[in-house]
Amino acid sequence: MQKKAQIIKSIRPGSAASFTKLCAGDELISINGEEIRDIFDYQYLTTDTEIEIVVRTPKGRERAVRLEKEEDEDPGLVFEEGLMDEYRSCHNKCVFCFIDQMPKGMRETLYFKDDDSRLSFLQGNYVTLTNMSDEDIDRVIRYRLDPINISFQTTNPELRCRMMGNRFAGQALEKADRLHKAGIRMNGQIVLCKGLNDGQELTRSIRDLTKYIPELMSVSVVPVGLTKYREGLYPLEPFTPEDAKEVIRTVEEWQKKLCRKYGTHFIHASDEWYVNAGLPLPGEESYDGYLQLENGVGMLRLLLQEFEEELKGLHKSKKKGEFSFVTGVLVYPTITDMAGRMKEYFPNVTVHGYPVRNDFFGERITVTGLLTGQDIVKQLKGKELGTVLYLPENLLRSGEEILLDDMTVSELSQALQVKVDIVKSDGTAFVQMWNRI
Repeated sequence: MQKKAQIIKSIRPGSAASFTKLCAGDELISINGEEIRDIFDYQYLTTDTEIEIVVRTPKGRERAVRLEKEEDEDPGLVFEEGLMDEYRSCHNKCVFCFIDQMPKGMRETLYFKDDDSRLSFLQGNYVTLTNMSDEDIDRVIRYRLDPINISFQTTNPELRCRMMGNRFAGQALEKADRLHKAGIRMNGQIVLCKGLNDGQELTRSIRDLTKYIPELMSVSVVPVGLTKYREGLYPLEPFTPEDAKEVIRTVEEWQKKLCRKYGTHFIHASDEWYVNAGLPLPGEESYDGYLQLENGVGMLRLLLQEFEEELKGLHKSKKKGEFSFVTGVLVYPTITDMAGRMKEYFPNVTVHGYPVRNDFFGERITVTGLLTGQDIVKQLKGKELGTVLYLPENLLRSGEEILLDDMTVSELSQALQVKVDIVKSDGTAFVQMWNRI
């Protein structure tokens, strides 16, 4: 198979590379005499303070460029492919796979199942280890590429094979042993499926995973996401409030044991469990520095913490105005309480908060980040919106003003006949947006 060309897309201004003769359009040949297969090689070979980069210009001439920089400083080269290689797809057939529950007719990229360890290093994606070769593990260890995020689901080998639809899934757990022995830092997750890996199986998994402490820094327990598009798929059922209470009880009992023994909570239940159970959120100290935010662990607590911090020093305002905001059903009660607090400071401002039901994926999907433009338009049409509608940025495709269903912010604004502003999805931004109207 022919090696993929590594074309320099751009060079970051002010970077070490920007003071050399390297140019956009040059093809990277080698660094310090070694060929670059992908981002793993590139990251490892560019840690030195002096490196020699060989490129081929668009006219076909090769030239060597010496580059000096600070140790571990990024040289500043941006490539056409972030991984500097093809993305690796997942070959599992997991019973809980969200991609299998997607409706037809969406953009092609949304149906791609990735299980690429390089994305774990770069973007924090979780990998199952089943699609990693022994050579991949060797390179992670050699290059010290951590932390790596692992989807464990269960430590029962037979159950893991069944849940992932892969007869090698149980054996793949041995790769975590290698990473642990090599001192590679890890984070883990358990996607909990009712009747499969909950109950005693969850207890077993937590107990087994504690052997990886401290290299395994945290493990999140998250409920499986169930859309309305499950025809022909494994018959999974949603968790009830009583189920949620039992999960929380199990997690918190282990947290107490592990705090005494290791000084870390280690295992964490995502916010959704607490909301479903109707129980108060844990305090900030329970989240060990918020290592699992991307899995919805501590997001609400951090939101409230940021909100309270921003309130300090805020004075009562005579500002007048009217605006609206949308959230998913899960976070709406928390945001409503925050809005009530803000009214004490802005008594002349009228605010309309709308929890948007997820008709697109189904009502069981309650997080804000999976809302679509069409659901927002349908449910807000004719409602009081004020002079501006605020949307949290986690509704949008990264770096673009496009929602999950490809509706643009401009199209949404036109459909609702209101100005739409994008705000950060944090407590600080929530306070500040009252002054933006």
